[in-house]
Amino acid sequence: MRYLLSSLLAALLAWPPAALASDTSQAALFDHELRRLHSNELVNLREQFAGHPLLVVNTASHCGFTGQFEGLEALHQTYRDAGLKVVGFPSNDFRQEASDEAETAEVCFVNYGVTFDMFSPISVRGRDAHPIFQELARQSDAPRWNFHKYVIDRNGQVVAAFPSRVAPDAAELRAAIEKVL
Repeated sequence: MRYLLSSLLAALLAWPPAALASDTSQAALFDHELRRLHSNELVNLREQFAGHPLLVVNTASHCGFTGQFEGLEALHQTYRDAGLKVVGFPSNDFRQEASDEAETAEVCFVNYGVTFDMFSPISVRGRDAHPIFQELARQSDAPRWNFHKYVIDRNGQVVAAFPSRVAPDAAELRAAIEKVL
């Protein structure tokens, strides 16, 4: 009887089961269709990203960290053949995003040569945050500024998060990426 109670208590303390938590996390991250930046194309995130290691970044066009687009593109080029998907989400939550989506696209694609996936602007903080960023905040923390980076494993779990000041070429970010490949 004591063993049964002990086992029951252990099971309750471990709730939800890891598989259920992973399924819930994957649904929150991937059960969405989003529009590509400055495009009419809708992308089914589950089809495009589920099962892949990810680097998710909230971005802004007029920020002191906007130059990190270069480093993010370098990460994309370095690790894409190993399966990493770099995904950018412009946001004006910190009031540094262009008001015109065409300008945002120009900053990304023309000024910095971004070839990784960029989506139309969304909110990344607070009660208006898109469900993707609500889940990232639940698993880790909400972005405190632009260019907050989340490394996500193939199961949709955040394994590391890095604030804006951690550059894309930082050893700790690269180590976290290599861990999920």
